[in-house]
Amino acid sequence: MTYHPKSDFIAVMIERGFLADCTDYQGLDEALIKGVQPGYIGFDATAKSLHVGSLIQIMMLRWLQKTGHKPITLMGGGTTKVGDPSFRADERPLLTEAQIDDNIAGIKKVFSAYIDYDSGAENAALMLNNAEWLDDLNYLEFLRDIGRHFSVNRMLSFESVKSRLDREQSLSFLEFNYMILQAYDFMELNRRYGCILQMGGSDQWGNIVNGIDLTRRTIEGEVFGLTSPLLTTSDGKKMGKSQDGAVWLNADMRSPYEFWQFWRNTTDADVGRFLKLYTELPVDECERLGALAGSEINDAKIVLANEVTKLCHGADAAATAEATAREVFEKGGVGDDLPTLTLAEGDLPVSIVQLIVKSGLAKSGKEAKRLIAENGAKLDDAPLTDGGLMIDAGALSSPIKLSAGKKRHALVQLG
Repeated sequence: MTYHPKSDFIAVMIERGFLADCTDYQGLDEALIKGVQPGYIGFDATAKSLHVGSLIQIMMLRWLQKTGHKPITLMGGGTTKVGDPSFRADERPLLTEAQIDDNIAGIKKVFSAYIDYDSGAENAALMLNNAEWLDDLNYLEFLRDIGRHFSVNRMLSFESVKSRLDREQSLSFLEFNYMILQAYDFMELNRRYGCILQMGGSDQWGNIVNGIDLTRRTIEGEVFGLTSPLLTTSDGKKMGKSQDGAVWLNADMRSPYEFWQFWRNTTDADVGRFLKLYTELPVDECERLGALAGSEINDAKIVLANEVTKLCHGADAAATAEATAREVFEKGGVGDDLPTLTLAEGDLPVSIVQLIVKSGLAKSGKEAKRLIAENGAKLDDAPLTDGGLMIDAGALSSPIKLSAGKKRHALVQLG
């Protein structure tokens, strides 16, 4: 885009590749130079952790605060009970209130690594839960006061809904209400906290526009929406997934070593882009590292892995992960920080196929057998060729190392 921003936040969004669209670039830019402005992103509590697919939004909130403004992390304690239908093929499974509260407790852990809630400064972040205003809504009053502002014709035209209907996939009335509730969130945040900005992925554009329209109609406030691109890797894969499942941000669901290794395995073509989005290195340095060729690009990937892991898990975890990787890959050692499966003697003997599955290197026995048949599995760095091998207590007198391909490893030990 050719717009030259006045505010630091919009400049960062453009320069580092965060910006997909904005409802009013100039209006938002002018508002941001007038003083501290609150902006929010909503996160539904569908799991006990967010994964790296949400990291671009977390970094947007971080940059909002770093450029002097007030980030609001809105937990969807209310909206999770409905489920966002955007670009989904089916309805989300409904969670109990206890499950949602448990998930929110898990998700909260990661935000404090990126955003400051406790400084006492004017731009200290807020963490809120939309159950605070959604749980006690009176249905008839809500229909009369809020529902009348929404056109079903317009809601049906949004791509997130239209794509579902075009495929003749069921869209429940419950899900259809989600966009109204999200719009109501923006109105409430504007009324209660003066929030002028909602951000999200580009799949949230329709929901964000609805919130802006509702807020303008009911409060006559000037509010804005800004979206980030929906990221895929250069080979077309959805960001947030890896060969062995979601890349969670909480350390108890994905170890810092596995998290570090995910970023170390970034495709060459993505390194420069990911450095801009997921680290705070200067843009010039991101571009220099991303332009490296041959074996030197591996040095850039280590920088990427270290910088992202520092933000999420701390500098010590990043240093330990790098040391483990060097021990495993360069020296052929075991490494102290590898994912570890601890067995009791009562679990033995156990087949090597079961061990590969239990250690997370394969999702099923069938996949583990195929890995062995295709010479992709190793035991203590030696090719594993016997799919019927049984492991007993004698074999585990010291920890053994299992490998799937060149980059995925786990330890197995007796407890």
